[in-house]
Amino acid sequence: MAGVNSSPTRLEVEAALAEVERLQIDRKYRSTSGLFYIEGVRNFVQAMDNRFDIATILFSEKLLTAPLARKLVRHARRSGVASISLTPEEFRKISYSERTSGVGAIARQNWSRLSDISPQTGLCWIVLENVRSQGNLGTLIRTSEAVGGAGFIFVGKDINPFHPNVVRASMGAIFHQIFVKTDLNSLRRWMRHHSCHAIGASPDGKTHLHQFHYPSSPLLFLGEERQGLTPQQRELCQDLIQIPMVGNADSLNLAVAGSLLMYEVYRTSTS
Repeated sequence: MAGVNSSPTRLEVEAALAEVERLQIDRKYRSTSGLFYIEGVRNFVQAMDNRFDIATILFSEKLLTAPLARKLVRHARRSGVASISLTPEEFRKISYSERTSGVGAIARQNWSRLSDISPQTGLCWIVLENVRSQGNLGTLIRTSEAVGGAGFIFVGKDINPFHPNVVRASMGAIFHQIFVKTDLNSLRRWMRHHSCHAIGASPDGKTHLHQFHYPSSPLLFLGEERQGLTPQQRELCQDLIQIPMVGNADSLNLAVAGSLLMYEVYRTSTS
């Protein structure tokens, strides 16, 4: 690949591979380092387009055939971004895809402060405290991007949208969403300051999903898959709504429930 140094030392290659492996499996390291790993042409291009801070690019000359991705690698290298050329075998060691595209990157996680965001940004905000399935979170992020949602407010330290399974499930949507970490007291003060309208999804909600009159730019509280909304979350919600079910199932998948709610907000905002 013209313009890109394709002869890293063995030590550089081994260090890069070890870094990627650690970011993929070590949650604590991802949190303390503030880094995460992305793979694939779609993710790489969107990360570059949205000006994510790229620490290191990893690519395979033989595997990477997408012209745009090759061009972006060259441009990043000329801009001083570290680039490591790998053999196809080396790249496959860190790839989760059966048909790897030959490009990945170590990037810095992009977080916003609660005080810097506005509840009026985008269609809505999703508020979460716990999520059991990383894939569910990735799907919610993907849906939020699809309907024009602003992003996610995570209460506590248990959720990280830059987990590799979340990144894969989001299909590139993480590069277009705003992510905030905060605590319950700070969220309560912020909501009071901005006069936010919070809506919680719960089986005991008094109004059905399709019968509720949604305000502009609501905060949508979603509970953990098994336990639902916590008492503290319910206390912050002005309204609780339910998604009607006529079969024997007693609950819906979190990603399904959240997506239904977001699309209902979208539908009513455009009707």
